[in-house]
Amino acid sequence: MKQEIIDKLKAIVGEENIRTDPADRYIYGSDSSVHVANADVVLRPRTTEQVQAIARLANAEKIPIIPRGAGSGMSGHAVPIDGGIVLDMKRMNKILEIRPEDTLVKVQPGVVDDDLNRALKPYGFMFPPAPASSRIATIGGEIANNASGIRSVKYGATRDSVLGMKVVLANGDLVNLGANTRVEASGYQLDRLMVGSEGTLGIIVEATLKLVPIPKYRCIGIAKFDKLEEAGEAICDVISSGAQPSMLELMDNIAITAVNNTLDMGLPDVEAILLFEADGMVKEAVDFEMERIKAICEKHNGFGIEMSYDAKERARIYAGRKKLFASLSRYKEGYACTSLADDMAVPYSKMAETARKIHDVADKNNIIMTAYGHCGSGVMHTKILMDPTKKEQWEDARRAVEEIYDYVRSIGGTTSAEHGIALSKAPSWKKEKADQLDLMRAVKKAFDPNNILNPHKLMDAPDDWVTATKLRYPVEK
Repeated sequence: MKQEIIDKLKAIVGEENIRTDPADRYIYGSDSSVHVANADVVLRPRTTEQVQAIARLANAEKIPIIPRGAGSGMSGHAVPIDGGIVLDMKRMNKILEIRPEDTLVKVQPGVVDDDLNRALKPYGFMFPPAPASSRIATIGGEIANNASGIRSVKYGATRDSVLGMKVVLANGDLVNLGANTRVEASGYQLDRLMVGSEGTLGIIVEATLKLVPIPKYRCIGIAKFDKLEEAGEAICDVISSGAQPSMLELMDNIAITAVNNTLDMGLPDVEAILLFEADGMVKEAVDFEMERIKAICEKHNGFGIEMSYDAKERARIYAGRKKLFASLSRYKEGYACTSLADDMAVPYSKMAETARKIHDVADKNNIIMTAYGHCGSGVMHTKILMDPTKKEQWEDARRAVEEIYDYVRSIGGTTSAEHGIALSKAPSWKKEKADQLDLMRAVKKAFDPNNILNPHKLMDAPDDWVTATKLRYPVEK
């Protein structure tokens, strides 16, 4: 990047909010995915006006802008393939207005999910998406990726909690999208289009979010299964019964083993565990839901069922699931946990079959894969565990990813439920959305004619995720 451009950017954000040294550019060149590529410059704006000025300059000079939250994305969303500007939004972190009477809150994009919920707690409300990364995940990133989490089965994904937003377009214009009301029937729902757009259409600088009351009662349960398929059948039966769990989570034996290896939790050596929860304002209603779910688990040979309202007991029961992702890299010495075939969603009736298919594909391709996730929402997570220094293991992973997603499409599932597409999942996602890609490119062109906003992601991502960027691992030649 030319020095005169860097000087202009420095004048916009101030010397303390620009980074050009190689170490910072390298750190900001990766997220929680397998990819890495260096930016030319890192900027940390504090105001909407600064974001607008940056966009105007970048658009005039045709310099890529890659908006970034906490960098917890698992598919390469914040990786700057073409260099350019990484726009670190974490310093725009103010909670602007809490309106309990309207059940909404207005925030800047750098507000962290857990921090927001701590601020809302005295008012008796919560922002419900609850992704696993809520300790660090920013609201802007959650909106850009339509994040969800353990309670999506009852409360939905981020899209279901966004009322409106302010967005800086590629040319620097500021637009107000959505409304302050629960319903809005007029025109194109551009705010909903922005959710899940992964930074390719605009830069979110403010969001208006819908709140829900914090439940007075919350009860969690755990059921063990000797057969993975029986756990999957129980999930399908719980949902189709009309039960309303606030959480329904699956852990397979690989997940259980990884947690035991890492934390010595003493979880039972079974093929699967189901964690289930119900919440509400009336205890009798919560009791009814929990007993209904328990009965369904027992019908499918679930055993050793524990249930508790006690906060400490709930934390103990949930601890293994909460720490699962971090534990997976300890499953086997020399193996790393990689986010590749990661978060597909499938019909409930195919949940059991999908869990077994994941293991079959892993065995066939000489890798290890786990099946777990927010199965009450139809979300099946998996991670590929492999030796990332071996070139042949990346080829094994490439085949496994393709096979898993070919299967997911064949049963009417979708490539990503909550972690987005970006780079790693783009080849499979483009097959799924083949008849929509030209429409998406036309939308992108309308919002961003010079293609400066997070280029080469989603429908324009490379067709080979292995060679799309450098990999964050020292792969043998």
